[in-house]
Amino acid sequence: MASTYLERTFGTPTNRKIWTLSTWIKRSTLGNNQPICSGNSSNNYIYFKTGSEFAIEEYSGGFQYRLEPTRLFRDVSAWYHIVVAVDTTLGTADDRIKLYVNGVQETSFTNRINPSQNFDTNWNSASAVNQIGREASNYFNGSMSHFHFIDGTAYDASAFGQYDTNGVWTIKTDVSVTYGNNGFFILKDGNSVTDQSGNGNNFTVGGGTLTNTEDNPSNVFATLNPLIRADFASLSNGNNTITGTSASNNSHYPATLQVGTSGKYYYEIKVTANESGSSEYSADGIVPNAEAISQSDGTASSGFYPKLFFDCRGTVERSNLGTGLADLTGLTSIGSTGIKMFAIDMDNGAIYIGANGVWLNNGSAVGVPTSGASKTGAMWSFTPSDYPNIAICSSAYNGSVTHYNFGNGYFGTTAVASAGTNASGNGIFEYDVPTGYTALSTKGLNL
Repeated sequence: MASTYLERTFGTPTNRKIWTLSTWIKRSTLGNNQPICSGNSSNNYIYFKTGSEFAIEEYSGGFQYRLEPTRLFRDVSAWYHIVVAVDTTLGTADDRIKLYVNGVQETSFTNRINPSQNFDTNWNSASAVNQIGREASNYFNGSMSHFHFIDGTAYDASAFGQYDTNGVWTIKTDVSVTYGNNGFFILKDGNSVTDQSGNGNNFTVGGGTLTNTEDNPSNVFATLNPLIRADFASLSNGNNTITGTSASNNSHYPATLQVGTSGKYYYEIKVTANESGSSEYSADGIVPNAEAISQSDGTASSGFYPKLFFDCRGTVERSNLGTGLADLTGLTSIGSTGIKMFAIDMDNGAIYIGANGVWLNNGSAVGVPTSGASKTGAMWSFTPSDYPNIAICSSAYNGSVTHYNFGNGYFGTTAVASAGTNASGNGIFEYDVPTGYTALSTKGLNL
C-alpha cells in the first residue's frame, strides 16, 4: 500500500463494547509505525511499531487499553492472519481483548493494559472516519487480503481460518458470521473495496493507488528480499521494484524464494529509469550458490553479485560460472528498453534468457526453453545437484530502476499490456510462459 489508504465513515454501531477484526497481511518493509487500521482519532489504532512489535491501543488522557505481544513480526516473505476479538463486558480483564496470530491466541505480552469493564471503544463510534492502512502520517507498507469487521460479536480465529491437511493455517472461504450494523468484508480475492458482507458498508480509496496482486495467503509469490541487502538501494511496489540510491556503491537483493533441484520457473523484468548511461548501472540475473543467503548482515560482498545477467543497457553477461566456462562474448546488445525474460530449468540444468518475446542466441543456437535434456541455446548449462540453491538477484546503482514481475502481472504499478499464455495457471506475465514452466511461488514450487 505504501501511501495508499482506505476510509469510511461508520454509522450507528450495534455495540461499541463487542467487535472482531480479522485480516491477512504481508509486510513489505520493517521500521516506522505501520498501521493496519485507525478509528475516530489518531490515538486509537492497531499497528506494527518501529521495532516490528505489534500493538493494539487507545489513548485518551492515558491508555484506555494497550496490548503488545512479546513476539516480533519480521517476516516479509509470508502472510500473517491477525484477529482481534474485543468484549469489554467480560468480568475477567485479560479476556476483554484477545489477539490471534495464524490461528493461535497470543498469551505473552511485554505490555498489557486491559480496558475497564463495559468500556466503549472509539473504533466503532457513530459518524467516525475510520481508516485502513493509515494513522495520521503513518502508512502500512505491504498487502492486505480478506479484511473482515464484525460489529457486536467477538469471534475467535477459527471463524476466519482453518488448518489444512498439512497443518498450515489457511483462509476459510465459507465464513459464517453475523456482521452487525457497521460490519464489512472487503479485499476479497482482489483489491475491491466493495463490501461483501451484504451490508453495503463500502470503503473508498482515500489516497494513493490500490494495486491488485496475485500474491495471496494461499499462494505466496517471490519478491526481492529487503532483509538480505546492502544499504544502497530501495525497494517498493511490494518489494518488486528496486531503485539504486548511491553513485558509489551497488546494492544487492536476492529473491525471497529459491529454486531447488527440480522444477521449471519463469519470470520477467523491466528497466524503466536510467537504463542507458554507463554511470547508472543495474544487473539482474542469478547467483548459482548460497552467497545471497550469507549476506544477512546487510553488507555488500564481491561474491554476492549476479553471475548470469542482463545489465541495464541490455547486454547479457556471464562471469565465474565454474571451471572451464568462459564468459560470453560477441553477443549484440538487445537494447535497454522492453521486457527481459528468464526461464530456469532445474530438471535438466539450464537457464535461458530472452527479450521482448524472443529467446536469445547462445552461440549458433536460439534458446529453446522446452528443449529438455538437449538444452538447446541455453545461456548456462549445469548439473542441478551441483547448484541446489540458485537465487534470483538484482544489483542496483546510481538511480537505476528495475521492476520484477514474478507473476503478479505488474511492472511497478503498470499492469502487463496483454497477458501471454500460461498453461500452469499460476501467475500473469506479458509473454507466453514456456510449456512446463510456472511462476516462482509456493504453488509453483509444489506443482
